[in-house]
Order: sequence, then structure tokens, then C-alpha cells
Amino acid sequence: MDQSHGAKPFRFATEFAVVPPRQRGDMHATALEVAALRAELEALRSDHAVELAKARSEGYMEALAQMRAEREQAMLAALDALHAEWEEFTDTRDAMMELLREEAGALSLSIAEALAARALSDAPGEAIDQSIGRVLGQVARGQEVTVSVHPDLAEDIETRIAKRQAGDRRKLNLVVLADEALTPGDAHLRWEMGGLRLEAEARRQAVIEELVSMGIV
Repeated sequence: MDQSHGAKPFRFATEFAVVPPRQRGDMHATALEVAALRAELEALRSDHAVELAKARSEGYMEALAQMRAEREQAMLAALDALHAEWEEFTDTRDAMMELLREEAGALSLSIAEALAARALSDAPGEAIDQSIGRVLGQVARGQEVTVSVHPDLAEDIETRIAKRQAGDRRKLNLVVLADEALTPGDAHLRWEMGGLRLEAEARRQAVIEELVSMGIV
């Protein structure tokens, strides 16, 4: 069916609304506003970065300060412990040194006593014979000198006197007497104008003092 007879022809609009062109001054103002907004945004960003860096720095410094404080506290605690250990070591060392000195002194005395006793026991008549020689140098020729000793030493002293007489052209007037009241090693020398008493204990002490003074013990 042909409908061309009833259709109306389409007419295009021939009039349009005209938008007035933006003035040059308005465009310039807009550009300034945009620039200002950008500048403000950049400022805000910069401030934010500064604040963020400041916050980070403050946090770091606080953490660093705390770490330093903890380290110093640990060092102080370690120093206190070390000081306490050193004091304990010093006290122990002093006590040990004092004990060693006491033991060394006691040991030295024991050694000296042992050496002195050994010297007297090895030749108990030696000191008596030496004393006889000194007395003979002081008394008149031919004067009688009695030598009292313990019976265990009588034979030894007589033998020593015989050897002394063999080496002396003068007649020695020496008489050996056995006296059980005397301690072995002791002797009592008598002559007309005097006398001399020898004690083994005194000689022992003399030997000890001599050994100590010489630094042997």
C-alpha cells in the first residue's frame, strides 16, 4: 500500500542557540584560579611530606633514644656485675695470699727446724768439740777442764779429744764425765776460773735463725 501521499516532509532546524564566546579576561582569570589551586595543592603536598618526614624522624629519634637508654642500662648492669665479681676476686685473692704467706712461713720454719735437727743429730759432738777448742784457747796451759755430757756422747767426745791431743804438742788436761741428767747434745765445761754450758736447743734455734737470715728457708 502506498503511503507516500499521507507522509509529511521532515524539516531540519535552521535556527540554533548561539553561545556567546568567552571573553579573554574570563579565560585569564580561570587560568589564574587553576594555577592557584595547583599551587595550593603542591603546598599541601609539601606540607604533608614535611609532616610525614617529621613524624618519621621523631619516631626514629624516640626509638633511638630508647635503644640508647636500654643499652646504657645494660652496660651499667654489666659493669655492676663485673665490679662485684672483681671485689669478690680481690677478697678471695687476698685471703689466699694471706693463707699462702702463713703456710709458707710455717713451712719455712718446719724446714729450718728439720735442717737444724738434722745438723745436730748428724754430729751432736761437733759443737761440743768446737767449744772445747775455744775454752783451751782461754785457760792456762795444763789447767784441768772437765767436760760433762750425756752418756751416749761420752765415747764420741773422748775420741775427739784424743784427735785434738794428737795434733797439739802440749799436754791437754781434759776429763770427760758422763752425766745422765744432761740432754743428749748438751754439755757443761768447767775449769778453775769459770765454766760454759752448751744447750742443744739453743744451738738449734741459732741454726734456724741463721738459715732464715741467709734466705735458705
